[in-house]
Amino acid sequence: MKIKSVEIFRHDLPVKNGPYTMANAQVWALESTLVKLVADNGKVGWGETCPVGPTYAEAHARGAQAALRQLAPALIGKEIQPLTINRLMHGQLNGHNYAKAAVDIAAHDLLARHYDIRVADLLGGATRERLPSYYATGVGAPDDIARLAAQKRDEGYPRLQIKVGGRPVELDIETIRKVWETVSASGMRLAIDGNRGWTTRDALRVSRECQDIPFVMEQPCNRIEDLEKIRPQVSHGIYMDESGVDLATAIQAAGRGLVDGFGMKVTRIGGLQQMAAFRDVCEAFNLPHTCDDSWGGDIIAAACTHLAATVKPSLLEGVWLAEPMIETPYTINEGVKIREGHIRLPQGAGLGIEVNEALFGAPIASF
Repeated sequence: MKIKSVEIFRHDLPVKNGPYTMANAQVWALESTLVKLVADNGKVGWGETCPVGPTYAEAHARGAQAALRQLAPALIGKEIQPLTINRLMHGQLNGHNYAKAAVDIAAHDLLARHYDIRVADLLGGATRERLPSYYATGVGAPDDIARLAAQKRDEGYPRLQIKVGGRPVELDIETIRKVWETVSASGMRLAIDGNRGWTTRDALRVSRECQDIPFVMEQPCNRIEDLEKIRPQVSHGIYMDESGVDLATAIQAAGRGLVDGFGMKVTRIGGLQQMAAFRDVCEAFNLPHTCDDSWGGDIIAAACTHLAATVKPSLLEGVWLAEPMIETPYTINEGVKIREGHIRLPQGAGLGIEVNEALFGAPIASF
């Protein structure tokens, strides 16, 4: 089975009740990039990548589309084998993992549909059918975030991520304390996500003044060197997120004992093939991690959920989906939804979703 054609689409995703606020950006709408692979037997696979604007990471929508235009011609006529396709893409273009990920996801979807199995089966097999999600609050006033925490606690989320940074650190400390007062009796786990927005000074102060509150600090500072500096001085676990730009960096951080876990994005690391390797590295080092993405619709949501289903349950921190913040799904069937803080693994071959291609209009490029 070989690739007969590649089509690239773009689709706007307005943020429901926007903006979504992080330490370094406010997001009102995002442009998602979608890849459709068609095989010579007529079967179709879909992939997607959706960076959170141009400032969250070294990735942006127009960059993804340019990279995919560069890659697509070399894909025509190639066997649909994810590992082989990844090696081919690396030989055609240096970097741009977030763009390559869309092709990788589509290849997994297509290959699994060919064999009439789920993507989770291609990735090693599902350990369970219902996966824990987590909710990320955005940066906001302490009382507002505490009220939101109570709402998400009551909805059944087992984990809450509180966005901080980009403002006086005293407000972040007040927010953390008010949230903890709200959820402490529920068993809900907390992650405090700086999105690189704290200085090392701020991170040390937060850990010192909140020693009585159990949480992990996710990417509190900008550079790996900053994490290394604060590592021996904080009272809380440190998770790497944005600095985990590829598999090699994650292996280095794990091997050096620099972090206690990861917030990992499927598109940032390059797709499902690389994410499965990352999963196995984390299991070897006994490091918990998330399995999610920075943003995107049902295609990314399905890809994250299928990979998460293969993670050792004790190491899965949760699956974050943008689904609660997106107005309309991409799918003809129900798609991927969060219910009572958890996600059902889609059924059916491939990613288990039926994409409504009519929503995307004409492709922006075809090969």
